[in-house]
Amino acid sequence: MQRRRRGVDVGLILLLSQVFQVGLENIPPVTLGTLALNVFLFLKPLKPLLKVCINVDQGYHQKDWQRLLLAPVHHADDWHLYFNMVSLLWKGIKLERKLGSVLFGYIIAVFSVLIGIVYMVLEFALAELLNDPSYKMNCAVGFSGVLFALKVLNNHYHPGGTSNIMGIPVSSRYACWLELVAIHLCSPGTSFAGHLAGILVGLMYTLGPLKMLMKATAGGFSYFNYSARQRDYYSGFSAGSHSNERRPYGFWFPPEQLSEEEVRRQRLNRFDRW
Repeated sequence: MQRRRRGVDVGLILLLSQVFQVGLENIPPVTLGTLALNVFLFLKPLKPLLKVCINVDQGYHQKDWQRLLLAPVHHADDWHLYFNMVSLLWKGIKLERKLGSVLFGYIIAVFSVLIGIVYMVLEFALAELLNDPSYKMNCAVGFSGVLFALKVLNNHYHPGGTSNIMGIPVSSRYACWLELVAIHLCSPGTSFAGHLAGILVGLMYTLGPLKMLMKATAGGFSYFNYSARQRDYYSGFSAGSHSNERRPYGFWFPPEQLSEEEVRRQRLNRFDRW
C-alpha cells in the first residue's frame, strides 16, 4: 500500500478552507485536536502506510499491536483525509457538545483501538468461512471506521432525523447501513469490513455492554456523571441574565441560579477540572 500523491494536495487545501469557514473558535477541543493530529500525520507520517495499516497477519499473527493505534490516524491520500475530516467536523461538533469533551475524547480513544480489533475479527472470520486466506492480508488505514461508529452515536443521541443517501431520504436510524453498502458499491477500494466494524462498535456502545465496560474501566462513574451534567448545561442552560452567554467547552454551571461572585469564581477555576 503506497500513499497516492498528486502533486498539490487539493483535498488538504479544501479541508483547511472548511475548517476556517467553520471557525476555530466554534470547534470543540477534542474534535479540533483529533483533526489536527490526522492532518499532522498526513504531512509527517510516522511510518510508511504498509507499516501502519492494520490486518490479521501483521496485527494478530505477528503481534504488531502498535498498528491498532497508528492505522486510524493515517490516510492514503489527501482526498481520503478530506472526506474523513469533514465528516469528523460535523459529527464531532455535535457529539462533543452533547457528551462533553472528557467523555468524547475517551470514546474516540477507545473506539479507535476497538474498531481495529473488530476489523481483524471480521476479516479472520471471512478468511475461515470462505477458506480464503487473502482476507487476512487486507490492510486498512483511515478514520472512517471511527466515523461510522460516531454516526451510530449521533443517531442515538439525536434521533428522528433523516439523511440523504444518493438522493434517497432515509431515516437516520438506518442511514449508516445504507451508507455502508453505497460506499462499497461506489468505491470498491474502501474497506467494507472496516466500516462494518465501526457500526458494530457503535451499536455495542449504544445497545450493548460497551458503555458500562468503559465506565468500569475508567475507575468509576465520575467522568460519565460529569459529562452528563455538562451535556445538560449545553442543551438547556438558561439561568437568569447568563442565558445568552457563550458556553465554553468543558465548563458546566449547576442548574440552580448562581450569584455573580460564584460565576466569577467558577470561571477562574474552570480549568482545575482537567
